[in-house]
Amino acid sequence: MNKVSPRHPRAESLRIRERLVEGFKAGLVVPEGLAAHGRGEAFDYILGEQTTEHSQRATEAAAAMLLLAKHPVISVNGNVTALVPAETVELANAVNAKIEVNLFHGSAKREAAIAKCLRRHGAKEVLGTERKFSTRIKEVHSDRRKIDRRGIGAADVVLVPLEDGDRTEALKKLGKHIIAIDLNPMSRTAQAADVTIVDNIVRALPLMIKLAKRLSRDTKTKLREIIRSFDNEANLRATFRLMLNRLKSENC
Repeated sequence: MNKVSPRHPRAESLRIRERLVEGFKAGLVVPEGLAAHGRGEAFDYILGEQTTEHSQRATEAAAAMLLLAKHPVISVNGNVTALVPAETVELANAVNAKIEVNLFHGSAKREAAIAKCLRRHGAKEVLGTERKFSTRIKEVHSDRRKIDRRGIGAADVVLVPLEDGDRTEALKKLGKHIIAIDLNPMSRTAQAADVTIVDNIVRALPLMIKLAKRLSRDTKTKLREIIRSFDNEANLRATFRLMLNRLKSENC
């Protein structure tokens, strides 16, 4: 990885890009994933590259939902693995969730590389790589239709960071509760999810870990109240207004 000077005004953004490039070289990330990151980065600029109060509220609701779930699953792709592998494993441990590989551009080789990377960062089990446990979502017309019966197939709550809208909508139809991490508040994923965190995943996951560990000491009644009082549609509208105001200001 090239050394990025901390004095560079785009230092953090450049470090993130470097991690994705290294992930591409390691076979975790596909070229389309690099393009998708660039699209998300544009929205992050508008947010001011910071976690907003609306994102914090959504992240708290997401942490509470994962803690209350009977069978929570974290769905990961190449970009997630390249950017936040250790954080993914730590969050899974904090909320007792399973980790499942799910790819838009799938291949057995890439699935194995992602699973190996996550295990290297402490994951004891990574689902989604064994054909004998595989099933399909009929409504999805990409490689993401393949899911693991032990993981997403049995899940009541699924965290889908960096997701596509088709599968989010299909999982909702299957009765799953969906938590999305999506920098575009207007995307189908953001609109269809039960809880949408409009934030960069490199900020969202560490915050979710922190909140999950804190909330794990609270009662189930308190956790249910956090979820009940959260309005995803209203939170997305507030986020969109914030982005519009930043675009109108001289600071964006």
